[in-house]
Amino acid sequence: MFSTTRAFFKIAAYLLRTKKSLTQARKFEREGKISERDAIVNQLVPDWARYVVSTTGSSVEIVGAEHVPTDTAVVFVGNHQGYFDIPILLGFVPKPKAFISKIEILKVPVLSGWMEMMQCTFLDRKNMRQSIKAMDEAVQTVKKGYSLVIFPEGTRSRGGPVAEFKAGSFKLAVKAGVPIVPVTIDGSWRIYEGSKKVAPAHVRVTLHEPIPTANISREELQSLAERTRAVIVSKLEG
Repeated sequence: MFSTTRAFFKIAAYLLRTKKSLTQARKFEREGKISERDAIVNQLVPDWARYVVSTTGSSVEIVGAEHVPTDTAVVFVGNHQGYFDIPILLGFVPKPKAFISKIEILKVPVLSGWMEMMQCTFLDRKNMRQSIKAMDEAVQTVKKGYSLVIFPEGTRSRGGPVAEFKAGSFKLAVKAGVPIVPVTIDGSWRIYEGSKKVAPAHVRVTLHEPIPTANISREELQSLAERTRAVIVSKLEG
């Protein structure tokens, strides 16, 4: 337990040391200097994410990085094994990205500020009207060129079978007209969920070939969730 407490303390302390940079990023945003804001975010956030993973003693292997388009925003669609999936993707997948989070995270100082600067979307699952509005905002975010991560299972599998993908999650990519990049995360649950304490693990992240969504047919749309899930599951070890 001590090592777990120490790891989370180090992560929080590192985050607090970024407050000055966060203040500068917010200033750039107020002044309309978006490229300057993004430059700070795109350097500091991956650095912090890699530090988070390093505190656990874990290693990350990335396979298929060449499949990630460099000329367009994408929607990364992945299986969700554990709490460390987000820092793993932020720190090791070579493309700036944001993600959809529960609205409660806005109560967390500094962290929520960086998430706002990253262009994350905050979802209130108890408020249908807010949820619809938030997803519409997420579509506009992607259209502006910011990639997003979604986990269509809706919960962490903790190393168990990959749950059915919620088809509604894919509307984001389809409405934005950007490719889906399926992501297989294998082993992240061992970092924490396996024993309820932080432990080193090897995590293999496989980035698959993009699935186009522009001008997708109705038949293709109906099978999109299952097709994407099948691609992801194909690279999970038994």
